[in-house]
Amino acid sequence: MSNFRSILALVLYSLILHLVHGSEITTGTTHFPLEARGTNNDGSLPTYKNPRASIEDRVNDLLPRMTIDEKVAQLIQGDINGWMNMNDPLDDTLTFNQTGLEEMMRLKGGSIWGGYLAPWEKLVYGITIGQKYLMENTTLGIPALVQTEGLHGFTDNGTIWPSPIGMAASFNPDLLRQAAGTIADEAEGLGYTQAFAPVLDLSRELRWGRVEENFGEDPFLTGEMGHAYVTGLQSGRRRNTSSTAIARMAATCKHFAAFGSPQGGLNIAQVSGGERELRTMFLKPFNRACVESLAIMTAYSSYDGIPAIANSHLLTEILREEWGYQYWVTSDAGSVDLLITTHGTCDTRECAAKAAIENGLSGEMGGGTYTYLTLPDQVKAGTVDVKYIDETVKAMLRTKFSLGLFENPYPYDDYLSTLRTPETRALLHQMESESIVLLENRNATLPLSKDLSAIALIGPQVDRVSFGDYVFFNASLNGISPLAGFKQLLSNTSVKINYAQGSQLWSNDESGFSDAVSAAQASDVAVVMVGTWSLDQTLLWTPGTNATTGEHVDLSDLGLVGAQLKLVQAVKATGKPTVVVLVSGKPVAEPWIQENADAVVQQFYPGELGGLALAEIIFGDVNPSGKLPVSFPRSVGTTPIFYNYIKGSRPLDPGQVLDDGQLRFGHQYVLDSPVPIWSFGHGLSYTTFNYTNLVLSRSTIGTKDSCSVSVTVHNTGHAAGKEVVQVYMTDVVSSVATPNQELIGFQKIDLAAGASQKVTIAVNNSQLAVWSLKNSWVVEPGQFVIKVGTSDQTFASTNLTIH
Repeated sequence: MSNFRSILALVLYSLILHLVHGSEITTGTTHFPLEARGTNNDGSLPTYKNPRASIEDRVNDLLPRMTIDEKVAQLIQGDINGWMNMNDPLDDTLTFNQTGLEEMMRLKGGSIWGGYLAPWEKLVYGITIGQKYLMENTTLGIPALVQTEGLHGFTDNGTIWPSPIGMAASFNPDLLRQAAGTIADEAEGLGYTQAFAPVLDLSRELRWGRVEENFGEDPFLTGEMGHAYVTGLQSGRRRNTSSTAIARMAATCKHFAAFGSPQGGLNIAQVSGGERELRTMFLKPFNRACVESLAIMTAYSSYDGIPAIANSHLLTEILREEWGYQYWVTSDAGSVDLLITTHGTCDTRECAAKAAIENGLSGEMGGGTYTYLTLPDQVKAGTVDVKYIDETVKAMLRTKFSLGLFENPYPYDDYLSTLRTPETRALLHQMESESIVLLENRNATLPLSKDLSAIALIGPQVDRVSFGDYVFFNASLNGISPLAGFKQLLSNTSVKINYAQGSQLWSNDESGFSDAVSAAQASDVAVVMVGTWSLDQTLLWTPGTNATTGEHVDLSDLGLVGAQLKLVQAVKATGKPTVVVLVSGKPVAEPWIQENADAVVQQFYPGELGGLALAEIIFGDVNPSGKLPVSFPRSVGTTPIFYNYIKGSRPLDPGQVLDDGQLRFGHQYVLDSPVPIWSFGHGLSYTTFNYTNLVLSRSTIGTKDSCSVSVTVHNTGHAAGKEVVQVYMTDVVSSVATPNQELIGFQKIDLAAGASQKVTIAVNNSQLAVWSLKNSWVVEPGQFVIKVGTSDQTFASTNLTIH
C-alpha cells in the first residue's frame, strides 16, 4: 500500500509540474527523483555533474531535469544590481539583499550583467554571493555567465587599449591576440566569464556613430582581427575546471549581422541588401572569427525588411544549420521589444517572445520588458513549442560546460595579480605605436629632431585623453594626454614646448587663435591636434552632453566640427612647418588638410599610453607602421568610399572647387571626386621599401586548389621599419559582378635598414569563390590578377589562371 502511495505521489507531482510549468518531465522515463532532480535514483553521480563526461552528454543529462521555468530563467539576462547596490561607483559596502538575490535567480539566473564601475573587492563579493547561491541553494546548481564589456579593455579600471579601429590599423593580428589575452586575464580573476566583444560590423557607412568599434571596412581584415581577438580572449582554461573545458572566457561576436551599414548612417535603421552582399561582405568576418566563439549577439536592425532578432534564415538556416554553430546566442539590450516598438512586426510581448525564440534560438538581454517571461504560459497554452526553448537552453549549457563553470564559477583569491600588470603595459605600448598611421610627410618633415629649440603643441586634442566609447566613467584619468606624453619624452632635452589650445572641439569660438598663432611663431614647428570625440558610458548617455562619435551618436557631416579647421589654417598661415594630427574614431573628411599640411598623422582613439606613443612617433623614437583600415572620403557626399566596390561603381570624371573659389566642373562628381583622400591600406614610414620577385606557388590551379603568393621585401632606407605586405585579388571575368579588388592576405614584418625578407602568404581556395547565380559558393575558371601593394597602389602584380 505504501509503495502504491509513493507511485501515486510521483504521478500527481509529475502532473502538477506539467500543468504548472509545462514541463516535459514524466515518470517512468526518468532516472532521477522529481523531488530532487540534482541526484539519480540509484545514487550514482548525475552525468551533468561528472567533470569527466563529454560536454554533450552533460547537456543531454541536465536538460530533462529542468522545469520550463528553470529553462526560461536560463534565457533571460539578470543583473547583479538585483542583490547588490551598484548605483554608487565609490561605495564599497559588502552587503547584499537576500530577497533580491533569490528573485533574480528564480527568473533571470542564466546570465548576470556585472559590468559596473565599482571597487574590485565589491564585485568579487557580489559575484561570489551570486554563484554560491546558484551552486548551493538551487535544485540543479547551474552557475551563471557573468558578463561585462571588453571592446578595448576590461572596463572597470582595467587597462584601456586603443579602440578596435585603431588596433586594426596595426594590421597585427598576433599583437591583438595577445591584447585580448590580457583583457581576459583582468576580467577572469574577478569572476567574469563573458565579454561583449568583438564587434565585426563593417565600416562601410561612415556616418554611423559606432565606426570606432569596428575593425574597418574590409571583411578579410575584420575577420582576421576578430579571429585574433576571439582566440586571445578564449584560449586557456579557468582554474580547477574539467579537462573537457575548452575556454576560459566567452567572447561575444556582434552584431549578427549587417548592422554597421544603416540607412542614412542612423543607428538601428534598416540595412538594405540582398543575399549576395550578405554573403560576400557582411557574413565573412563572422564565419572566420566566430564559429568557435562561445557567444554571439544579434543586431538591432532589419536586413532586407526582416528584423535580425527574428530572422530564421540568418540565425537558424545559416548560423545553426549551415555553419553548425552550437553555442549561446543572445539579443542586444531591449531588442526583442523592438519587434513591437520599432519594426512593427509584433503587437504583443507574447508575439515578440515567440518570434525571437522560434526564429532565432536566442536569449533575451535586459533593457526591455522581458518578453520571455511570457514563454512558460505560452508553452502551457500550446502557442510556443518547447523544442525551441530546449534548443536554446542547450546552447547556453554548452557554453557553460565549455567554460568549466560547473566545477569553478568563482573569482580567484589572487585576482589582483593579473590586473594592470607591467607585462600588459608593455604590450599596450607596442599596440599604441603600431596603431598610428603616417598619412602625409612632405619634404620629410617628420620625424622631428630633438635639437629643435621649440615645438608648438596646438589644438583641443593636445591636453585631452580621447578614449572611444565603452569605457567607464573617469577611465581617462588612467591615460596619458599628448601634452603629458611630449613632456615626458622631451624631459631630458632642451626642446621647449609652447602649448595653446586654440579652440574647443565643440565650439566656433576663435578667441584662442591669437595664442595659437603666437605659439607657432615662437616655435620651429607646429603640431596641431584636432579631431572627433566620444565619451564614456556614463556621459555618452547623459542628456546635455555632447560627442561626435559613439553609440547613438551619428553624423551628417564628416568634417571637423566648430573652429578646428580654421585653427589649422591659421597656424599654417604663419609659415611654420605644420604637422596635423587627427585624433578620431572615424575618418575625417578635410581635403584641405591633405593638400596643405606638411605632414598628417592619424591616431584613432588610443589607449592609456596614446599620448606617449604619439610623441615617440613624431620625434622618430618609433617608426610608424600603421595602415588605414578604412578609407577617407573628401566629403560626406562622396560616401560610401570603401575600396572594394563592385566593378563599375566608381566612374571618374571629377570636378573641383579651387582655394580661390574657381569652379572646375566634372561629372563624377560635378565639383568633387569619388576617389578617397587616403585609401584603405595606406600608411607611410620613415624608411622606404621595395618589392621584387613576386611569384605564385602555382600559376595555374584547378577549381578546388589553393595556392600561395611569395614576394621579397627590401628595406631600402636608412632606418629599421615594419611593413605590412598586402595581397589583393581581382576576378577578371565572373558570372556575377564582383569587387574591383579584394584583400586576400597580409603579413607584418620587421626589417633592419638594408635587409630583405621573402614573405609567403597562403591563398585559400574559398577566397577565390563567388556567390553564384545559383546561390552557392563556386570557384569559377578564369583569370585572376594578384597584386601586392595597397588598395590604391600596385608594387607588383601577376596572373593566376584557374581551369
